[in-house]
Amino acid sequence: MAYKKSTENSKKNVSQQTFKSKNKSSKSYSKKRYNTKSNESKTFGRKSDDEQASKKRRFNAADERPKRTYKRNDEYASKNRFADESKQQYKNYVRVSEPVDSRLRRQIKEAKAKSAKNAQTASMVEDSKVRLNKFIANSGVCSRREADTFIKAGVVSVNGVVITELGVKISPSDEVLFNGERLHGEKKVYIVMNKPKGFVTTVEDPHADKTVMTIIRNYCSERVYPVGRLDKNTTGVLLFTNDGDLTKVLTHPSYGKKKVYDVRLDKNLTKTDMTRLADGVQLDDGIAFFDEISYTDDNDKRKIGIEIHSGKNRIVRRMFEHLDYKVTKLDRVYFAGLTKSKLRRGECRFLAEKEISTLKMGAYE
Repeated sequence: MAYKKSTENSKKNVSQQTFKSKNKSSKSYSKKRYNTKSNESKTFGRKSDDEQASKKRRFNAADERPKRTYKRNDEYASKNRFADESKQQYKNYVRVSEPVDSRLRRQIKEAKAKSAKNAQTASMVEDSKVRLNKFIANSGVCSRREADTFIKAGVVSVNGVVITELGVKISPSDEVLFNGERLHGEKKVYIVMNKPKGFVTTVEDPHADKTVMTIIRNYCSERVYPVGRLDKNTTGVLLFTNDGDLTKVLTHPSYGKKKVYDVRLDKNLTKTDMTRLADGVQLDDGIAFFDEISYTDDNDKRKIGIEIHSGKNRIVRRMFEHLDYKVTKLDRVYFAGLTKSKLRRGECRFLAEKEISTLKMGAYE
């Protein structure tokens, strides 16, 4: 019995000592304390209700803003009765009134936008309209002058109405009948030719043996015409198209498109005469001059290269003849950005889209 009793006491002592040793070895941490009074004094960026209320804009009773009023949109609610209620509660109400000033601003803004849209639409419609005689000519029936004659004769109708008045404009969507047959505007065609010698630059000439139209008919069925003129014995770049607007820009003297020629004379050109041609010579129809002139072959003073913007008839030949020179060969190598590169005499080719865009924009000079 003494043995057992001593054993139990010894176990209790060991466990107590072990527990105390653990407590002694563990670290003691001081509790963190917060000063609640100092925290209460801090606002952390928030303003009190009194301070916010003092900064709100206040209105007098006379100029107080009218409130927007809403009513329940039963029609919307009936159409969306299966929609989610959480989403519908913000959408099934419509505004029935709003402040007068904002309503007026909105109405003025909408009216301006509507008028601007209408003006733009009217401008686009007006720009797309063309004269009736031009539409007939572009259809390949006849020329514009002949179209005017047919219009006066009463053989042309637009949308079922016979037109006898000149200068009428139509839209591309209008139905045009010529002798009972509907006309369709032809697509625009652009062809460059390396004109050979001995061909007259004209559409029709009963006195001419050969015209440039005999060559161009082998390349297209559309009714095209030459842009500008080249003499019968002049060769080089010649443009054909049925685009009347582009033809006017390229041929009218006021636009002054650049042209480059290779010239061969019957005798050597002196530097004195070259200077006179660059400064200007007096012709019957006014003063004419070359923008640039130089020798193309230092060993042959008869070969000349010139640049000119004038579009007068036979201007190059007349200028040299004024100084007692005779032109034995005249070849146009450049016209409005076009050249005769890779084209033999009498050959033609259709212009690429890039070349057509350059012509229309005038980006070649």
